[in-house]
Order: sequence, then structure tokens, then C-alpha cells
Amino acid sequence: MRLWEKNNTAIDKTVEEFTVGDDYLIDMTLIKYDITASIAHAKTMLKAEIITEDELKELMIGLQKLSTAVENKEFLIKQEDEDMHTAIENFLVLELGEIGKKIHTGRSRNDQVLAALRLYYKEQLLMLKEELVQLIETIIDIAKKSEFVPLVGYTHMQKAMPSSVGILFGAYAESLLDNFQIIEAAFSLNNQCPLGSGAGYGVSIELDREYTVQLLGFEKVQNNVVYVQNSRGKVELSILHALSMTMLDLGRIANDIILFSMDEFGYISLPKEFCTGSSIMPQKKNPDVLELIRAKTSVVQAQYFLVQSIVSKLISGYNRDLQLTKKPMIESFQICIDSVKIMNNLLKGIVINEDKCLKGFSAEIFSADEAYELVKKGMTFRDAYLEVGNALNNDEKSKHIVNKEIIVNNIKNKKNIGHTGNVGLEMIEEKISEKKEIVKKEKEVFHERLTNLHLHI
Repeated sequence: MRLWEKNNTAIDKTVEEFTVGDDYLIDMTLIKYDITASIAHAKTMLKAEIITEDELKELMIGLQKLSTAVENKEFLIKQEDEDMHTAIENFLVLELGEIGKKIHTGRSRNDQVLAALRLYYKEQLLMLKEELVQLIETIIDIAKKSEFVPLVGYTHMQKAMPSSVGILFGAYAESLLDNFQIIEAAFSLNNQCPLGSGAGYGVSIELDREYTVQLLGFEKVQNNVVYVQNSRGKVELSILHALSMTMLDLGRIANDIILFSMDEFGYISLPKEFCTGSSIMPQKKNPDVLELIRAKTSVVQAQYFLVQSIVSKLISGYNRDLQLTKKPMIESFQICIDSVKIMNNLLKGIVINEDKCLKGFSAEIFSADEAYELVKKGMTFRDAYLEVGNALNNDEKSKHIVNKEIIVNNIKNKKNIGHTGNVGLEMIEEKISEKKEIVKKEKEVFHERLTNLHLHI
């Protein structure tokens, strides 16, 4: 029986299929969080004297049994259940009889689904932060080992100035590290407990919402009951923005490595186990992993605009449109976390080919540096720029390869903050070490809180 169904209710089968869609399948990802939130709600009902201690014990046993069945893949939500909320209550009624009918007291599916989503988002964001820490550590390791390996710097996809492998990979690490600020802002916005707000206009029984916060480990109560529903979409977009920015970095790394691993460059060699082949050309070693990361960047960005489009036209309060925001969230988390993991594994196996990096250098790449040498002797920059530029036009040797010593000295002598001779890898390393400890503690607290919730009656 559906939670909204009355004795005289009849629904056309096509309406059921259309309104439910694949939501009952999507809810299998979320049901364990709905069970957890249901346990917290049951304990809050005991505190409000809505149920007795014996009834709480019965509900806890029933919910634990369901949790085990879900974990062992012995329970499936059916289309006729409509969603996980109905499936949970139907299970409890079947197991416990009348006591099972009490689980929905003082709540709506509107705040129930939000609680499950917030817990799911919280765990996924913690997983993302943990994987990002590992990826950044790998990138820093590459940067340190190849800190002064010369690499041509490009603007407009044309040779520009001397650069290095160290500063390029340092840039990747610093950019990914900056994403923590965006992720943590989304994490904080999400870390508010919606339970107790009902359908969006409160409930007529006294529930200790602060107590529910403590049980579930949220940072605070989400105060305004109308805003609880209005925030659905806003929280999602904040998270999707964080995921999009992470994928933006991964897409750029993928693009760079695809380019630099081409035979025409050869600066980087990819691990063979991360390449695929061609069905017709035996020699091919294709960078499919990197190409898919690049493409999946666009998928996550598209999911952001999908959710934004869905929620931007809604009036205040719950609207069924919001059902369609669940799938893009789950898919985007999976894409982003999987992409971070596989990028980390791939980067551990790359080889920097220093000889080929050096072959990319020719004399004209030092033009800006030569102009500044003239500035140091008293010439204005504009005159120096013109003198070097005119000399280049008349110098057939400008395309000649220069020796390694000149290139490496050029790189090492640029010691301004963040330059090739002073990349600041130790600073990034220190920051990511701090993040690692914070994320470890956050995960421990989150899982300990939820484990205790399930264990203690």
C-alpha cells in the first residue's frame, strides 16, 4: 500500500508507470540512508512519548532486519511500492503489524527523502575529499621528482616561455587543493537536518529537532520549515558546482596528458595497462581513460544545468519535479569519484621523458627573458621588446635547439613566489597533509555516529 493511498483510491497503471519511472530503482542507492534516518526518527518519537520503549525496540529490530536484507541484496523496492519510503513502511507493517504503522508519525516523505539525500551527499562528499587527497599526493610526488625537468610552456597552443614539469604538476595540485574550499562550502550547506519539518509546513506534535541532529551527526537544524523544501535544488547545485570544478581540473589534466603523450610530442608515456587498442590498427595504444574523463567533465557540467533548469521554475514548497534531481546527483557523484580514482591510478604509472621534453626547446622561447635582461641594463621594456623581436625576424638560428644547461639554469633562476625555481611544493604538501587528517577525522566521526545510532536502543 502506498503511503498516500486511501481505501477509495484507484490509479491508472500508466499513471503509476509515468510518475514512478525508474525512481524505485534509484532509491535502492538511498534506502540505507532512509533506514538510518528512520531509526533516528523513531528515537525522537520515543523522546516525545509518541511511542513506548518496547515499540522503539520493535521498530529498531525491524529496521535492522531490513538494513541487513538491503546490504545482502535480499530486498528490492518494487514499482508498486513507488519509492523507498513506502517500501520501508510496508516492510515494517508486514514484520511488526500495527507498530509498523507508527514509523511515519510526525514526518512526510518530503522531509524523509531530504534526510536520506543529505546523509548520502555527506558520505559521498567525504569519499570525494578522501580520494582527492590521494590524487594530490600522487601529483605532488610527480612534481617533486621532476621539479626541474624542463617543459615548454604554451599560450594559444604555441611555444611561449620556458617552464617545467614541476610547475605544471604543481599547478594541478594547487588547483585541486582549491577545490576543497568549494567542496567544504557545499558540505556545510548540506550539513543541516531537515527532519521534523514535515511536508514543508511543520507538524502538530512536539519533536525535538535538536535531538535528531545529535543522533544523525548533522551540524545543525535547518530552521525554517518552508526553506527546508526550497533548499532542495540549492544544496544540490552547490554540490554539483563542486563536482563540476573538480571535473574541470581532471578534464584539463586529461587533455594535457593526451596532448603530451602524442608521438609528435612524446613528453609523457602512458602506462600500457591504462591504454586500449584498435580493432583494425595493431600499433594503436589509445588513451581511452583520459578521453572518457574529458567527456565525463561535460556530462557533470550538463547535470548541473539540468538540475538548475528543473528547480529554477518552481514555486515555494515541494513539487514533484524534484524527483528528477536525484538521478543526476547520484550519477555525478559516481562519475566524479570514479574519475578521481582512475586518474590517480593512471598518474602513478606515467613516465616523464626528459630527453623529449628538452627537444621541444628552441632559442626563441627565451625571447621574453632576453628582453628582461636588456631591461636590467637600463633599457625600457618597449625598446627591449622591439630589439629582441627584430633580432628574431633576422635570425635564422632562432629555431635551433639550445643545450640542457642553459634551459635548466633559466628554470632554476626564476625564484619569485610560484615560479619554476620556487614552485612551493612544500606548502601544498603541508596543506594536503592537514586536509588528510581533517578528512580522516570527519569520516571517523560520521561513521561512528551512524554505527552508534544503529547499535544503541
